Amino acid sequence: MSQTHADAASFRWFLRGARGIFSLPAFILMTSFVGFSAFALESGVSRGEAMFMTAAIWALPAKMILIGMMASGANVLAVFLAVTLSSIRMMPMVASLVPELRGSRTPTWLLLVLSHFVAITAWVFAMGSLKDIPREARVSYFAGFGLTLVAVNTVLVGLSYGIVSTFPPAVAGILFFLTPVYFVGSIWASARHSVVKIAFVIGVVSGPLLAVVTPGFDILIAGIGGGTLAYLIDRFVVRRRAIVAPRVGDEP
Repeated sequence: MSQTHADAASFRWFLRGARGIFSLPAFILMTSFVGFSAFALESGVSRGEAMFMTAAIWALPAKMILIGMMASGANVLAVFLAVTLSSIRMMPMVASLVPELRGSRTPTWLLLVLSHFVAITAWVFAMGSLKDIPREARVSYFAGFGLTLVAVNTVLVGLSYGIVSTFPPAVAGILFFLTPVYFVGSIWASARHSVVKIAFVIGVVSGPLLAVVTPGFDILIAGIGGGTLAYLIDRFVVRRRAIVAPRVGDEP
């Protein structure tokens, strides 16, 4: 009987997570997938292929890279490498989210399955909402949100595939651009540690400058160099100041 109650509780948390499809992050992502449908249509990708990419690859930038390289005639190995490198950037998100999801009896295989749904929107949504969810219910909650988000956007890509052909190119581009705009704002709002905000500021400032100075290597340099600089500033300036401040306050 206790197992039955546990299953019922897990299902309720799953449904609660699924209701996250009506949140602002999910809505913005869905509009971006409408823009992706337009890009797929203009690139000669079929409806079925676009839907398969949505379900199997999931991360929107990786799909854009895949279609762009396919359209340019790149060989399979180059396409594989580019999509892989694009997806590797999700590893820090997975590494930060898994400890928040893991319960005392959560199997590793389930966490590996759920990691497929970790992309910008799912990460921002989860990091902002899991703190209010009991730890034993977090896996069910995130599974409900992730599965629903992927399923709805896969269907949305199929439904909007023919409709977007009537959209002006500028409209499709704006729809696609909503996700990175939202992500930039959400990173700052959901940052829990000072190093994240420091890295954010460094990236915002250095990114455009490096794009002019070293085009083609700007993201690599801004990511590795900016992240390292942010760590050093946080480690030797911010934290040291936080340690010294109480000592100064304790002086008579």
